[in-house]
Amino acid sequence: MKLRSLFALAVTVTGLTVAGLTVTAAVTGAARAEDAVPATVRIATEGAYAPYNFTKPDGSLDGYEIELGREICARAKLRCEFVAQDWEGVVPGLQARKFDAIMSGMTITEARLKVVDFSRPYSGDSSGLAVDRAGPLAKLPLGGQKFSLLDEAEAQKAIDAIKPLLKGKTVGVQVSTIHAAFLDRYLKGVVEVREYKTTEQHDLDLSAGRLDAIFANDAPLRATAEKPEFADTVMLAGPRFRGGVLGKGVAIGLRRGEAALKTRLDEGIASVIADGTLRTLSMKWFKADMTPQG
Repeated sequence: MKLRSLFALAVTVTGLTVAGLTVTAAVTGAARAEDAVPATVRIATEGAYAPYNFTKPDGSLDGYEIELGREICARAKLRCEFVAQDWEGVVPGLQARKFDAIMSGMTITEARLKVVDFSRPYSGDSSGLAVDRAGPLAKLPLGGQKFSLLDEAEAQKAIDAIKPLLKGKTVGVQVSTIHAAFLDRYLKGVVEVREYKTTEQHDLDLSAGRLDAIFANDAPLRATAEKPEFADTVMLAGPRFRGGVLGKGVAIGLRRGEAALKTRLDEGIASVIADGTLRTLSMKWFKADMTPQG
C-alpha cells in the first residue's frame, strides 16, 4: 500500500513538474511573441488630416507623418507600411491587431495612456480657434498669444477673455479628440459644440457659414487657411493653448507592453531630431518647426 502510494505521489509530482514546465514555456513564448518586432510594421493613419496625413487623388497616402514615418522606420531598420483607418477606429484596430502602430496626429494624454503606449513625441503644436474672416469672432482678443493649461490661472484668464464673444456660437470639432475634451472642459454651456468625423468636414462647414468657428491644432488650421478655396473665408483668431487636456505632444501609438518596437521607434525619432531631419520636414509641410520641446 505504501509502495503504491509513493508511486502515485511520484507520478503526481512528476505531472505537476511537467505541467509547470509547460506553463513556464507557454508564458515565456507569449512574452517573446509580445516583445518581438513584426517583420512588417503596419502603421495606421487617418489619411484625412492634412498636412499631417492625407489621401491623394490616386488613393495613395502622403503628408508630414507619411514622409517622417518612412524616415523613422529607415533609421530604426524597420520595414513599415502605412494603412488608412478612420480616426474613430484607430485604437480599436490597434488592440485587435489589425495594425501595429498609429501615426495619425495622435497626442499623448493621460486618458489614452490607460489604453495604449506611446513612443517619444515627434511633434509639438498648440491649438486654438479658426473663424470666418468676415464674422465677429475675427476680432477675438489675445490673437496668437500662447498659454499653457498647466498654468491654470493664466490660461483661465485667456479663456475668460474670449467667453463673452463666444457665447451662443457654434464651434466645430473632430469627434473623440483632445479638442473635443477642451471644449467640454472649458467652454461647456458657453458654445454649442458640433462634432465631425473628419476635420475636412468641419473646415468645409466653417467656410460655408454653417459654423462660427472650429477648434483644432494650429498646423492643420494654418494649412486650411492657406488653401485657395479657404483663403478668403478662414483665419486663425484668439489665444492658442497647449498642455493639460491638450496633451504632451504628438507621438506614435502602440499596444501596451511591446517594448522592443517602442525602443526601435524611439531610436528612430531621436535620430531624425538630432540631425535636423524632423525640423526640415516640418518646415516643408507646416512652414513651422514642429520639433518637440523638452
